[in-house]
Amino acid sequence: MADDDLVFKALADPVRRLLLDALFERDGQTQSELEGVVTAEVEMTRFGVAKHLRLLEEAGLVVIRKEGRSKHHFLNAVPIRAIHDRWIGKYTAARAAALLDLKRALEDET
Repeated sequence: MADDDLVFKALADPVRRLLLDALFERDGQTQSELEGVVTAEVEMTRFGVAKHLRLLEEAGLVVIRKEGRSKHHFLNAVPIRAIHDRWIGKYTAARAAALLDLKRALEDET
């Protein structure tokens, strides 16, 4: 249960979701690259970005691989999928997906 709490805490912050979105778009970014993404949206120091990345890593949502002096960050969607599987059964998944598709279609019209 504690792992789920860390995942929910990590996902609760908009900056951390921004970091995850950036890794979804292009996996394997360095902290400097991710700082550029964040600072384009909000004012934040290098240490602030590092703190958010550390929380994402503790929640298991980001995996870090060192290459020489660089650390590359990779998205790990497994914890999110585990939460999905916990509450969305195989019989309700199609209905949930249909509602999500409808929501996206309505948002695209506006």
